[in-house]
Amino acid sequence: MAKVKVAELREKSQAELTQTLDQYKRDLLDLKVQQVAGAAAAKSSKIRDVRKNIARVLTVITQQNRDAVRAKYAGKKHIPIDLRVKKTRALRRAMTKSEVSRITLRQQKKNIHFARRQYAIKA
Repeated sequence: MAKVKVAELREKSQAELTQTLDQYKRDLLDLKVQQVAGAAAAKSSKIRDVRKNIARVLTVITQQNRDAVRAKYAGKKHIPIDLRVKKTRALRRAMTKSEVSRITLRQQKKNIHFARRQYAIKA
């Protein structure tokens, strides 16, 4: 089994990808049966290749599904949690620039009535 190219997989449609996935799963099943029957050690490397190919196909399918959902929610106010930017918990909960710059009414009055004093410096 040759290593499948991800670029080739990205060109395929969803139906073709599921067919490819089914084919690889059948191949894996056949190889495992041969391994139990006592085939050569070379089969174990083929099993590894087929497993990796299955992982690649599943990865491409998942990426395509996520891209489709992302396109669906583009421009909307709320997007699904698993599509949001991960960052860290603290950064997600941090205040925005507009929230930080807001001043309470009491602080506004203090700023007006007790403005910062400016002093002339003697030369």
